[in-house]
Amino acid sequence: MSQAHLGTALITGASSGIGAIYADRLARRGYDLILVARNRQRLNELATRITRDTQRAVEVIEADLGDHEALARVEAKLKEDASITLLVNNAGVGTHTPLLDSDVQEMARMIDLNVTALTRLTYAAAPGFVARGAGAIINISSIVSIAPEILNGVYGGSKAFVTAFSLSLHHELASKGIRVQAVLPGATATDFWATGGLPLEHLDPGIVMSADDLVDAALIDFDRGELISLPALQDFEQWKTFEAQRRALSSQLSTNQPAPRYRANA
Repeated sequence: MSQAHLGTALITGASSGIGAIYADRLARRGYDLILVARNRQRLNELATRITRDTQRAVEVIEADLGDHEALARVEAKLKEDASITLLVNNAGVGTHTPLLDSDVQEMARMIDLNVTALTRLTYAAAPGFVARGAGAIINISSIVSIAPEILNGVYGGSKAFVTAFSLSLHHELASKGIRVQAVLPGATATDFWATGGLPLEHLDPGIVMSADDLVDAALIDFDRGELISLPALQDFEQWKTFEAQRRALSSQLSTNQPAPRYRANA
């Protein structure tokens, strides 16, 4: 069955896990793909399978987004290729190691990938999207962006940036025809955990979602126009209440005098 061509989706961290699932699902929806990751062999294998199964065009870019020159090549692609209609900022790294047990250079590299690379790629894509009056950006964040006590503080802080950045992007770009979504996975069955030094089998299986289920749920939210996707949250009204309270609070955060509670101690 043929599908309408939806343009090209550029996906970072696409060689495995969540990124590879996004590649498969988006190709089946009608996107051509540009897959970005460090592992060329995995990229090539994924590209071959997706082309075979969907007949979509798939380009691979081998790039370590923590390397400035490699990042610049992907930025250039986003600026120059007008066929790109969707950017999926999935590349990222994390750790469960407590802050004081972590190497500061590793934490700096985490910030480079989770924050700086994501920001630069968004800045590379957004002007073209705005000029063409259409486009979408999906940023893979994490539940630690709103619950930073769960894991390492630098990781939580980096993902808090991603969620806040996405909210601000939506505020600025929605009226220009650009869609933005932040996806906040909980524990997901990918190599994230083993890479961070905590094998998946050490986690309670009751809290671990498959990457397939995670991406499929997030794409349902994308279709529904949800700015924040929280696939593990059973009662989404809780998020709506949280967000409504946050928005109500924002109008009270800047005044010309300290609050009355401080005057009692004067």
